[in-house]
Amino acid sequence: MSIPYKIQTPRLVIRCWQPGDAAAMKEALDTSLEHIRPWLPFAKDEPQTLEQKVELIRHFRGNFDRDKDYTMGIFDAEDKLCLGGCGLHTRIGKGALEIGYWIRASHINQGLATEMAAALTRAAFDFHGVDRVEIHCDPLNERSAAVPRKLGYLHEATLKNRAKDSEGNPRDTMIWTMFRSMYEESTLAKIEMAAFDVAGKII
Repeated sequence: MSIPYKIQTPRLVIRCWQPGDAAAMKEALDTSLEHIRPWLPFAKDEPQTLEQKVELIRHFRGNFDRDKDYTMGIFDAEDKLCLGGCGLHTRIGKGALEIGYWIRASHINQGLATEMAAALTRAAFDFHGVDRVEIHCDPLNERSAAVPRKLGYLHEATLKNRAKDSEGNPRDTMIWTMFRSMYEESTLAKIEMAAFDVAGKII
């Protein structure tokens, strides 16, 4: 099974990026650079042109269609305002997916990242059939670390100098994990969400 192309939660639409989203993505990032730059290495290359965003989204969509990696946009319930970006990433090996995310600066502290991560956790286990889901973050990023903690993820380790910050300097990384056995006993398996395939059919 694969990851749904669109997921709806009470407040969010989480879906595969489309080329027509380039301007919305750019606006959300451009207005949030001061907020995200300390934590996300890709922010060092921002701001990018609209044309660069179109090419980036084409790359994301190609990987999604080929089940190589799943990068998605986060939108409001009307699917109009871009609220951030997220993904279920295959970089941690077979049988596992890593959730990554950012929320636009104007909408932080509203629980949106937690709502999104809960939905992606369920999608990873129910639709992709993984054995575990991980969330990695900088220990200094208290907002990001609060997300897996609220969802009941296990803090397995804090690894020294295993990642790079936005300036290319070594930084520590917290590893938070949800195993299938934990998921099946948690409230995450019952959260409210709807999932849709590439044709828009509910699955």
